[in-house]
Amino acid sequence: MRERDVEKILVDEVRRLGGRAYKWTSPGNAGVPDRIVIMPGHQPVFVELKADGGVLSALQQVQIKRLKELGQPVEVVRGVSGLKKFFENYGYPDTALEVAARFR
Repeated sequence: MRERDVEKILVDEVRRLGGRAYKWTSPGNAGVPDRIVIMPGHQPVFVELKADGGVLSALQQVQIKRLKELGQPVEVVRGVSGLKKFFENYGYPDTALEVAARFR
Protein backbone atom coordinates (compact mmCIF):
# COMPACT_ATOMS: atom_id res chain seq x y z
CA MET A 1 0.00 0.00 0.00
CA ARG A 2 1.32 3.42 -0.94
CA GLU A 3 1.92 6.19 1.59
CA ARG A 4 -0.88 8.34 0.19
CA ASP A 5 -3.31 5.42 0.64
CA VAL A 6 -2.25 5.03 4.28
CA GLU A 7 -2.72 8.78 4.75
CA LYS A 8 -6.23 8.73 3.23
CA ILE A 9 -7.31 5.89 5.53
CA LEU A 10 -5.96 7.74 8.57
CA VAL A 11 -7.73 10.98 7.63
CA ASP A 12 -11.03 9.26 6.86
CA GLU A 13 -11.08 7.16 10.03
CA VAL A 14 -10.04 10.03 12.30
CA ARG A 15 -12.81 12.17 10.81
CA ARG A 16 -15.33 9.32 11.24
CA LEU A 17 -14.38 9.16 14.93
CA GLY A 18 -15.02 12.89 15.38
CA GLY A 19 -11.42 14.02 15.20
CA ARG A 20 -9.28 15.96 12.76
CA ALA A 21 -6.09 15.05 10.91
CA TYR A 22 -4.66 18.35 9.74
CA LYS A 23 -2.07 18.32 6.95
CA TRP A 24 1.07 19.95 8.27
CA THR A 25 3.39 21.89 6.04
CA SER A 26 5.87 24.19 7.64
CA PRO A 27 7.74 26.44 5.21
CA GLY A 28 11.44 26.44 5.97
CA ASN A 29 11.11 23.28 8.07
CA ALA A 30 11.30 20.35 5.68
CA GLY A 31 10.86 16.90 7.19
CA VAL A 32 8.08 17.71 9.65
CA PRO A 33 5.49 14.94 10.17
CA ASP A 34 2.65 14.66 7.64
CA ARG A 35 -0.31 15.21 9.95
CA ILE A 36 -1.34 16.67 13.29
CA VAL A 37 -4.08 14.38 14.61
CA ILE A 38 -6.52 15.63 17.21
CA MET A 39 -8.96 13.10 18.65
CA PRO A 40 -11.72 13.78 21.16
CA GLY A 41 -10.31 13.63 24.69
CA HIS A 42 -6.67 13.27 23.57
CA GLN A 43 -3.83 15.72 23.21
CA PRO A 44 -2.70 16.37 19.62
CA VAL A 45 -0.20 13.93 18.15
CA PHE A 46 2.15 14.42 15.22
CA VAL A 47 1.94 11.55 12.72
CA GLU A 48 4.47 10.64 10.05
CA LEU A 49 2.98 8.21 7.54
CA LYS A 50 4.92 5.64 5.55
CA ALA A 51 4.16 2.80 3.20
CA ASP A 52 4.94 -0.68 4.50
CA GLY A 53 8.70 -0.81 4.87
CA GLY A 54 9.02 2.96 4.42
CA VAL A 55 12.12 4.52 5.95
CA LEU A 56 12.46 7.89 7.64
CA SER A 57 14.84 10.32 5.96
CA ALA A 58 17.64 11.83 8.02
CA LEU A 59 15.77 15.14 8.04
CA GLN A 60 12.56 13.48 9.25
CA GLN A 61 14.51 11.81 12.05
CA VAL A 62 15.89 15.20 13.12
CA GLN A 63 12.44 16.84 13.11
CA ILE A 64 10.86 13.96 15.06
CA LYS A 65 13.67 14.11 17.62
CA ARG A 66 13.16 17.88 18.04
CA LEU A 67 9.42 17.46 18.62
CA LYS A 68 9.99 14.67 21.15
CA GLU A 69 12.58 16.77 22.98
CA LEU A 70 9.85 19.42 23.32
CA GLY A 71 7.66 16.79 24.99
CA GLN A 72 5.36 16.31 22.00
CA PRO A 73 3.96 12.90 21.01
CA VAL A 74 5.06 11.70 17.59
CA GLU A 75 3.95 8.48 15.91
CA VAL A 76 5.42 6.88 12.81
CA VAL A 77 2.67 4.84 11.15
CA ARG A 78 3.74 2.27 8.56
CA GLY A 79 1.05 0.64 6.44
CA VAL A 80 -2.17 -0.95 7.58
CA SER A 81 -0.49 -2.70 10.51
CA GLY A 82 0.72 0.71 11.72
CA LEU A 83 -2.77 2.18 11.37
CA LYS A 84 -4.19 -0.73 13.36
CA LYS A 85 -1.64 -0.18 16.13
CA PHE A 86 -2.24 3.60 16.10
CA PHE A 87 -5.99 3.23 16.64
CA GLU A 88 -5.48 0.54 19.29
CA ASN A 89 -3.02 2.74 21.20
CA TYR A 90 -5.42 5.68 21.17
CA GLY A 91 -8.37 3.69 22.51
CA TYR A 92 -10.22 2.74 19.33
CA PRO A 93 -9.95 -1.06 19.15
CA ASP A 94 -13.06 -1.45 16.95
CA THR A 95 -11.63 0.95 14.38
CA ALA A 96 -8.31 -0.89 14.52
CA LEU A 97 -10.03 -4.18 13.72
CA GLU A 98 -12.14 -2.64 10.94
CA VAL A 99 -9.10 -1.06 9.29
CA ALA A 100 -7.16 -4.32 9.47
CA ALA A 101 -10.07 -6.28 7.96
CA ARG A 102 -10.92 -3.82 5.17
CA PHE A 103 -7.42 -2.96 3.99
CA ARG A 104 -5.38 -6.17 4.16
